[in-house]
Amino acid sequence: MKWTDVIDIAIALEDAHPDVDNVNLRFTDLHDWVCALEEFDDDPEASSEKILEAIQMAWIDERD
Repeated sequence: MKWTDVIDIAIALEDAHPDVDNVNLRFTDLHDWVCALEEFDDDPEASSEKILEAIQMAWIDERD
């Protein structure tokens, strides 16, 4: 997965962290969790606040 695979990342995060409050989270934690995903294979420095925000919104949608 790359940073642009927002939906796939959101699904993987929901599987890995089903009990996390994904509405009230720190982007530093979100960044760490994405980078720790086994399927994730991208440059950790290539993320941005906009990408992390998109991942968070997709994760919220995934849970709903």
